[in-house]
Amino acid sequence: MSQNNRSEDNRKAEPTKAIVTPIVKGTRRIAREKVMQLLSAQEVSEVHWRENFPHVFPYEYRIDEAETPNRLLSEQEVERLEADFIIDWDDETKRFALDLLDKTEIHAEYALELIEKFSQNWEVGRLAHIDRVVLKIAIAELISFEEIPAKVTINEAIEIVKKYSTDKSSQFVNGVLDSAFAELTAKGQASKTGRGLLDVNLSKHRE
Repeated sequence: MSQNNRSEDNRKAEPTKAIVTPIVKGTRRIAREKVMQLLSAQEVSEVHWRENFPHVFPYEYRIDEAETPNRLLSEQEVERLEADFIIDWDDETKRFALDLLDKTEIHAEYALELIEKFSQNWEVGRLAHIDRVVLKIAIAELISFEEIPAKVTINEAIEIVKKYSTDKSSQFVNGVLDSAFAELTAKGQASKTGRGLLDVNLSKHRE
């Protein structure tokens, strides 16, 4: 048998290596990122986030029916919402994401008023798209999630815009949320209880 034939036989004998997709535990940080992506996709495509929620956060039960959208997302648009790794979501984290989406929708108009008020020398319509979406999510979280410390909410928003938005976004988002939280607190609209009262070391804490 020639050397070439032996080499071919050896290659044929080698088992094919399966491509293994990494599995990552779903955290609240990742959930917040996915909430941002779902809401961003909704603004761009006019497809309600409830239509695409099951693609990102698989559920065994149906959530409330949404109105029939103008169109469903294309396969390419759905792929952009999905990670290049499998996310292992537990029920508590999925429920957190669903609640955060609901509360962001409920408080969206008020959040935009606060964003406009505290965006010095910026028009809301000219803000980076991601910044505006992340700010709306964070303001809803400040209002509706009493058990989450405000510093955690603000820090998480900053980290997300650092990853997805512009170089100046983190400073801008920090300033707007600090001012918004001060006003919400003064009006009694951001009460904190339990863990929400903790002064968390943000450099070490991740929700």
